[in-house]
Amino acid sequence: MERGLKIERRKKGNMDLEELFNLKGKVAVVTGGGGILCGTISRALAKQGASVALLDLNKEVAQRVAGEISREGGKAIALKADVLSRKSLNECLSTIMKEFGHLDILINGAGGNKKEATTSKELEFFDLPAEAIRGVFDLNFLGVFLSSQVFGKVLAKQEEGVIINISSMNALRPLTRIPAYSAAKAAVSNFTQWLAVHISQNYSKKIRVNAIAPGFFLTEQNRFLLVDEKTSNFTPRGKTIIEHTPMGRFGNPEDLVGTIIWLVSPSAQFVQGTVIPVDGGFSAFSGV
Repeated sequence: MERGLKIERRKKGNMDLEELFNLKGKVAVVTGGGGILCGTISRALAKQGASVALLDLNKEVAQRVAGEISREGGKAIALKADVLSRKSLNECLSTIMKEFGHLDILINGAGGNKKEATTSKELEFFDLPAEAIRGVFDLNFLGVFLSSQVFGKVLAKQEEGVIINISSMNALRPLTRIPAYSAAKAAVSNFTQWLAVHISQNYSKKIRVNAIAPGFFLTEQNRFLLVDEKTSNFTPRGKTIIEHTPMGRFGNPEDLVGTIIWLVSPSAQFVQGTVIPVDGGFSAFSGV
């Protein structure tokens, strides 16, 4: 037994960096793949050799990213998907299996916030409509849950694969004005840990479930909170975020790439049930 362990260690020790981060032959599904952040993630996966299925409610933006990947020599398809519909997700799965034959990586990136679920001078907490709160919560949490069921079942059957959820700094410390989004992202982080344990104990030790918690990135969903539409200057909220981010800036989409590639690749084969901050130091700063 001891000799066998030594041989196994030597084999792993001989793995070079190219092998550690190699995604050639892998197939990745990215929900919200047409968005700014997940579009960048999708392009990075393709550059590392993975074939990518970009799922988005807006198929046109997903097609745009898929086209860019194809022109650069990668493999990608764009599919219209509603992450709150099991029927829609199953239809996408059927197409993916016909196109690529297997599935290795799921990145749950679909999400976002809405003005209708955000407190303001015009809309007090006591008047927030339940349907808006439910819509934001369901999109950010239930969308992850259903996608993990549909695509995770394939990984469970083949006893190997990776699931990455996109959480948020809001999961660690809830931000003002966005109660549904903050609560949903906290649920995503908790669910990530739960699913990692459940999958390992009941299906396979070779299926890993982790999450990243991005700090503050300018996207279409939060731009109205961080940038003044009339002046293009940062809002008071935007300025406060910069002041509380030790690196002094908002994140660029490319800042997520290294962590994602690490988590989905063989280099992270003993990383399970984690939520990795990618936040410029926001979570480390007390404000003093």
